[in-house]
Amino acid sequence: MKNDVWKYLSFMLALVLSVFVMSTVLLYLQVQTPVYQPCNETHFVITVNSTNDTFLKARVAELEAAIRAVEMERKTVNASNTTIAVVPIFGIIDEETALNVVPTLEKIAKDGSIGGVLLWIESPGGDVGPVRDIYNEVIALKALKPVVAYTGGLAASGGYYIAVGSDEIVADPLAEVGSIGVLYVHYNYAKNYAMNGINVTVFRTGKHKDMGAEWRALTPDEKRIISEMIDTYFNAFLQAVSMGRNMTMNETRKYANGLTWFAVNVNGTLVDRTGNFKTALAELERLMGVRSAEIKVFQSPVSSYSIGTFGYMYIDPRYLGR
Repeated sequence: MKNDVWKYLSFMLALVLSVFVMSTVLLYLQVQTPVYQPCNETHFVITVNSTNDTFLKARVAELEAAIRAVEMERKTVNASNTTIAVVPIFGIIDEETALNVVPTLEKIAKDGSIGGVLLWIESPGGDVGPVRDIYNEVIALKALKPVVAYTGGLAASGGYYIAVGSDEIVADPLAEVGSIGVLYVHYNYAKNYAMNGINVTVFRTGKHKDMGAEWRALTPDEKRIISEMIDTYFNAFLQAVSMGRNMTMNETRKYANGLTWFAVNVNGTLVDRTGNFKTALAELERLMGVRSAEIKVFQSPVSSYSIGTFGYMYIDPRYLGR
């Protein structure tokens, strides 16, 4: 009988302890767990208190992209016979890049089975001529079918110049975009030549025919000429950004100081949306009005370009001489 009483008391004590523990847990959860209220059936709003925390903003942007991806997968999939062309533009942009990309875009423009183009840009920029050649081809292509530009790491200077020709720009939250500006690099090796006993004799048809040559310094008049040319190329860049991003020239100039920005900090201005490659594909499909399009990736060589002579460049200066 005594053993039965102790068993009963032990059982009751264990029961009371269990109730106490469960009550404590439930109270803790009630205090600590935030309440998420959906805006509608599938979309959620995420807010950040610290607007200066770039990393936090990037993580939130990644979460939002993941939510959008889930939303897209929950929708009914409508198979399509349309193809998406993925055109990589990697590395420094030079003549070799343009010789590959321009004919590829022309071919895509004529291919009726391709309904949209995704430009995958990972580039610090490059030479003015090749950059503008590709940009002009993107503008022509955009008149025929949707074009979305995507970068996961870097679309700077000439790389960004090309991107603004597209309908939309999607970038990883921590991708660098911008570096709007122009460079002209001149190497003056006159003293080096003299120290090594190298004499240079030049026959020229005009006083500016060897302008920018490494064996002599630039004259004040030549510096003026080069500055005017840089301004001309710079204004062309500004106009391209202004038109492509639907900003006034004054608004565009605010971003034209040569700096790059994390995409998450210029979302809605220099880029349209942050996300990953899948986000960019979903945006392109939305513009095309299709779902589950077939993807065809085109090949693009990566240039081994390095700067050893003068030239006008749309390039991030951190990549000079690489």
